[in-house]
Amino acid sequence: MSKINSSIDTAPAVLDDPHRLHRDLATAVINFHEAAARALGITAAERKTLGVLAEMGVVTAGQLANATGLTTGAITGIVDRLEKQGYARRAPNPDDRRSVLIHALQVDKIRETQGPIFASLTAAMDALLGRYTAEERRLILGYIAATTDVLRDQTRKLKT
Repeated sequence: MSKINSSIDTAPAVLDDPHRLHRDLATAVINFHEAAARALGITAAERKTLGVLAEMGVVTAGQLANATGLTTGAITGIVDRLEKQGYARRAPNPDDRRSVLIHALQVDKIRETQGPIFASLTAAMDALLGRYTAEERRLILGYIAATTDVLRDQTRKLKT
């Protein structure tokens, strides 16, 4: 038996059904991000948007929509909720009277709350990767990268 098969703590039936495994992975990722967001009292979409906003600094709604892949309508609703929670602030755009600038607030609180959550995930994922040889890691990570490309491509198709 290869090291890959002996290292997985998953029921053998799931390993024979890659589509189910993909669904299980997607659900686990969504559930993790929802749980991480609940620590801030917001949803996963709001947390992801807030993370992008904190990284970019001051942005317009259009820039935030482009960076997150969400529509400007969705961004408007998310920023409304982030403002109510005290995580964002809108201000007039001095360069364009027709638009507003969005600022991230409480960035230190976000880092303090989310840092340990994602540090724990990183440590656990590093430990998991450590169970595999360099060759196996290249294969696994190549598959994940290709899966990510497929998802991005399929997302683009849905947007057109």
